[in-house]
Amino acid sequence: MSDTGQVITRFAPSPTGFLHIGGARTALFNWLFARHHGGKFLLRIEDTDRERSTDEAIEAIFAGMKWLGLEWDGEPVFQFAQQARHREVAEHMLASGHAYYCYCSPDELTAMREKAKAEGRPMHYDGTWRDRDASEAPEGIAPVIRFKAPKDGATTIKDTVQGDVTIANEQLDDLILMRSDGTPTYMLSVVVDDHDMGVTHIVRGDDHLTNAARQILIYQALDWAVPEFAHVPLIHGPDGAKLSKRHGALGVEAYRDMGYLAEAMRNYLVRLGWSHGNDEIFSTEQAIEWFNLESIGKSPARFDFAKLEHVNSAYIKEGADEDLVAALAPLLESVSGWRIDSALRNKLLQAMPSLKERAKTLLDLGKGAEYLRSSRPIEIEDKLAAKLTDDARAMLGRLSTVLSDLTDWTTAAIEACVRGFMDAEGLKFGQVGQPLRAALTGTTASPGLFDVLATLGKEEALSRINDQTK
Repeated sequence: MSDTGQVITRFAPSPTGFLHIGGARTALFNWLFARHHGGKFLLRIEDTDRERSTDEAIEAIFAGMKWLGLEWDGEPVFQFAQQARHREVAEHMLASGHAYYCYCSPDELTAMREKAKAEGRPMHYDGTWRDRDASEAPEGIAPVIRFKAPKDGATTIKDTVQGDVTIANEQLDDLILMRSDGTPTYMLSVVVDDHDMGVTHIVRGDDHLTNAARQILIYQALDWAVPEFAHVPLIHGPDGAKLSKRHGALGVEAYRDMGYLAEAMRNYLVRLGWSHGNDEIFSTEQAIEWFNLESIGKSPARFDFAKLEHVNSAYIKEGADEDLVAALAPLLESVSGWRIDSALRNKLLQAMPSLKERAKTLLDLGKGAEYLRSSRPIEIEDKLAAKLTDDARAMLGRLSTVLSDLTDWTTAAIEACVRGFMDAEGLKFGQVGQPLRAALTGTTASPGLFDVLATLGKEEALSRINDQTK
């Protein structure tokens, strides 16, 4: 806990690309844990890799988190801006004897690397300058600052997810804290930033598990409190392989553009590696109430588009019509090129109860609503055009006459009128429905016919029918 007893978590992405699914889940877990405890969720941009970090990536991270509803507390911290503080800590460690200058030349380091390779072991710095005086330094070599790690004993990571993980200190060599150009390394920067930000719980991918042992040693050397760790297994694809773009390792904005709802994405992502009994569909409020680190599984979760679609369709079916239109309209404008005025927005709202019954994504809603913006004469899919035989066109003409006398233009009244016409003519629904759908929408992807007639309005609906009777 922090000095105030408050839980503080952080999400610390590198701005070298979009906010991908794995990062989004890490952010979500940290956000949920902080909100569950009434604590703080902080954001740190680890932009020390100046060549690969971009403003576009930073904005993509901000936009992705805001779309997911993962609002952070306070202003984002930019790691590069903290370099003077990182250097100050490194110099403090030099003064306390926990770090030293290393003057190894590139050739010496290459020789160590080649020797390790020949012996079939990982490259470990051999401690050449660990106990030597700087007066022995060769000319022309800009030194690095290395951490003087303990050589005996072991370091135990007390991990909420992985359990206790113990690593022999002899496996943890004297890592570099400051490079020869005076810039801090990741290992130092992370420890200093997490300490200065008051982070109490570090929730991140288990690919950082070994890093945790090295970072614990730095905390101990500085006599700082060690945060609690929770290293979460990475997400795999449905085939069990590491998640890649072919599995769905896309930026969260790609899922937004594919028509997934932010609240559905939150629900799906939290269930990737965490569970609450058999609950599958639950609100964000419930997730905050239930979330804990102990219920995170030790095995990698598998990303599954079919399950994501299932969750999303459930949220669409239960969503308020006004909220769905609010989410759908900008997506149709940006992705599908729609121009939505107030009249079309009202029609979308009127059509939403029937549109959302079969939709898995917002784009499905858009496909189902395509008939609303079709201009006359509408284009008809070849498959449906075949249904408009001479007999079918004549039948539509008679139906139009009957519908024109209808004064109550509501779904229920329209259905009663059409079914009465079918009974009078001795026709089955398919004989009327397919030609009628062709005339009204030109496509098979539309809601129920009676809802279509009601939403189009009497004048437009009859005009479309009459276009096919000429």
